[in-house]
This record gives sequence, structure tokens and C-alpha cells, in this order.
Amino acid sequence: MLSLHTNSASLSAENAISQTQMSLSTSQTRLSTGLRINSSQDDAAGLQIATRLKAQTSGMAVAMRNTQNSISMMQTADGALSETTNILSRMKDLATQAADGSSTATDQTAMQSEYDSLAKQLGNIMSNTTFGGTKLLAGADSAVAAGPAAGTGVGTFAANLGVNFQIGASSSETMNVDLTAQMSALDGKLSATSAYYNGGNATETAAVTALAGAAGTELTGGTANAQIQKLSDAIDAVSTVRSAFGANENSLDHVYNNLQNISTNTQAATGRLQDTDFAAESSNMTSNQMLLQAGTAMLKQSNSISSLVISLLQ
Repeated sequence: MLSLHTNSASLSAENAISQTQMSLSTSQTRLSTGLRINSSQDDAAGLQIATRLKAQTSGMAVAMRNTQNSISMMQTADGALSETTNILSRMKDLATQAADGSSTATDQTAMQSEYDSLAKQLGNIMSNTTFGGTKLLAGADSAVAAGPAAGTGVGTFAANLGVNFQIGASSSETMNVDLTAQMSALDGKLSATSAYYNGGNATETAAVTALAGAAGTELTGGTANAQIQKLSDAIDAVSTVRSAFGANENSLDHVYNNLQNISTNTQAATGRLQDTDFAAESSNMTSNQMLLQAGTAMLKQSNSISSLVISLLQ
């Protein structure tokens, strides 16, 4: 039907051009950003899933750094205890030598001097080993042993309740390292080795202060033989704590590897949901460009139909 008021062909061409232009704009946006989903309008469900996966990936990246920091923290404590073992071994050698009948009182006094110095160094290691300013091995004062925050003299691994490490992106993914019993036993064994040992316990500090520089008596007066077993027990106690540290470090290594695997797969899943398929989108853009050109040409042709009505009136 020829009509001046209604040009159906032109209306159809305009509608087709409008839709083609929108599709072309979408393709160009996706190609310029590299993302298939640039707004919730593009894929509402996909955006929700991708956002959740990205949040999980981000949390796991932080958790991976946490595990590395946790391992470093325990390695610091383990390294300090390694030197503690060396000191105890030397103290045991001195006790063994002092217990021999060939050692004179003068020899024992000289050995005692070195023994006292080593005991003080033991106390220094236990009291002052820190990680990021936090004490790790200081002995717990019985008056403030209610928890990790109950007293500045309480070391991280010597305090009740242990240490909580955040090893995942959710609140339930935690790892508690509680060495309270082992550290308490170690502190007791070290205290038995020398009156000069001060591992951070308030009672030990007071005892060392009361000595006021007097020499110890562990290797003099026929008591050296008794110290040999005490030092052996202390070495065993150190080994027990170091073994616990090693076991937890290995666990954290496995946690890190697992997080890395999950993070890789989660990022891949996010990419499949959100990233642009450049091959397909380039093809769509080319197709839409051709359709836009064709639609524009047809719109021009449809607009000439009205001129036929004028020819009928001539």
C-alpha cells in the first residue's frame, strides 16, 4: 500500500538499524575492554558468579601470603632453638668434663664461668627472639598466663591458646598452633640447667637478679654429674618443640600448594565467565558493521517510496 503517513519499509529498516547499532556497540565495548561482562545487563547471573569467584581468588592470594609469613615466623623460632641446642650441647660437654675426677676445683671454677655465660645466652635467646617485634619463645609468667594478650612477657608460642593462622578466604579456614605444653616443659627443663637461666618468666627474672653476679654452683662441689642428665633432658625438650614446629611448617607448605592450585583454577573459571572471546567477538563486529551498512542503504531506498505517491497525483 502506498501511503504518505505510514512507510512500513522505512520503519522496519529503522528498527533493524537500531538493533544492529546496539549489537555493534556491545561488540566494540567488549573488544576494547577485553571483558565479555561489562555491566549487569550483559549477563546478570554470570556477573554474580564472576564477582564471587574474584572475591575468593583475592582472599586466597592474601591467605597464601599468610601461610608464607606463618612459615617464616616458625622458622625464626626454630632457628633460635637450633642455636639453643648447640649451647646446651656445649654446656653438657662442660658438665661431663667437670664431673671427671681429673678436673681440679680451679678447673671446675673456670668451667663454671663459661657455663654461667652460656646459661645467660640461653635466657637471652628465649627472652628476645622476635618476629616483627613479637616475642616468640619467652616463658609465661603464671600470674598472667590467661591468654596471648595477658602480659608483654608472654611469648607467642609460650602463651595459652596458641597461635591462630588464617589460611583461607573464609572464616572457618584457620590453623591453630598450640605449643603451650611443650614450651612450658622446655622452660622448666632449661630452668633446671642453671640458676642464671632467665627465659622471660617473672620468677626466673627475679632469681637471676637476686644472684647479683655471683657464680653458679652447677659444676662445682661435686654436682656436675647430676647436671649431665638435666642437660640431656633439656636437649630432648628442645627437640620436641623443634619437631612440632617442623610438622606445622610442613602442613603450611601443603596448605600453600593447595591454595595455589585452587587459585589457579578459580582464576581460569573467572576468565571463562568474564573474558571476551576475541575471535567470536571480532566476527560479530564485522557482521554487525555489514548489516548496519546494508540497513542504512535500505533505509535510503525505503524513503524514496513516498515519491511514488506524488507521481500518481500528477
